[in-house]
Amino acid sequence: MPELPEVETVRRGLLPYLEGRRIARLTLNRDGLRWPFPPDLVQVATGARVTALRRRSKYILADLDRGASLLIHLGMSGRMLIEGEGIGEFHRDPSILPRHDHVVIETDEGTRITLNDARRFGMVDLIRDDKSPLLDMLGPEPLGDGFSGETLANGFRDRRAPVKALLLDQRIVAGLGNIYVSEALHRAGIDPRRAAGRISRQRLEALAQHIRDVLTEAVAAGGSSLRDHRQATGELGYFQHSFRVYGREGEACRKPGCAGTIRRITQSGRSSFWCPSCQR
Repeated sequence: MPELPEVETVRRGLLPYLEGRRIARLTLNRDGLRWPFPPDLVQVATGARVTALRRRSKYILADLDRGASLLIHLGMSGRMLIEGEGIGEFHRDPSILPRHDHVVIETDEGTRITLNDARRFGMVDLIRDDKSPLLDMLGPEPLGDGFSGETLANGFRDRRAPVKALLLDQRIVAGLGNIYVSEALHRAGIDPRRAAGRISRQRLEALAQHIRDVLTEAVAAGGSSLRDHRQATGELGYFQHSFRVYGREGEACRKPGCAGTIRRITQSGRSSFWCPSCQR
């Protein structure tokens, strides 16, 4: 599933082609994806101008000038494709099959933006005033001004659950996923199995900064392309070439001065990659 950097990369790619543009036509090629589409989705969106394109956690929000917002989630395999006259540098990868084009937005400038989702775990909803159960439960943004070691300390207080599991809890930190949690914990030198409530405040301050650094670097690199992720322009992200632990089981640790070997363990059904030598 795309994590915060991948979703932010897609948002930035869509920005010049959707924000400030009017939706001339919205076409739904099926009744829904993960859930049914709202019955008034086409009526509300058609003719509306997109006043802002935002991200919240792993969701993209397109604010409309009619007091509503499109809430978009890419699911496991969703992609936003940009096509149209005058955008000759964008070409459609022939491996992306048109039969998976489920939502198509055509703007007043002739740009065609398509949600292509082979597994159909994505979603498009219509919300007002940012009111949605999906957004209400989300914790703070890790790239927001208020995110710090104190944020983590408050979320971890008296918790015995492994720090890896709690960092994946969207109620504590919004937008983090398996890849970037593994990478941040390695940089912070924290064992993913360690009880979250027993990590010192000093180490949590360092962890918060490493989380911000990893996410910032990943966004700058266009995210990580492992299976389905591409930028909205069709380009691949390349942060996967900077992984220090994720997917590197059996390889040497890349932390300077560490002679350890990366191991993989399973936590809550998810793979955790870590170095037993330098993560304590």
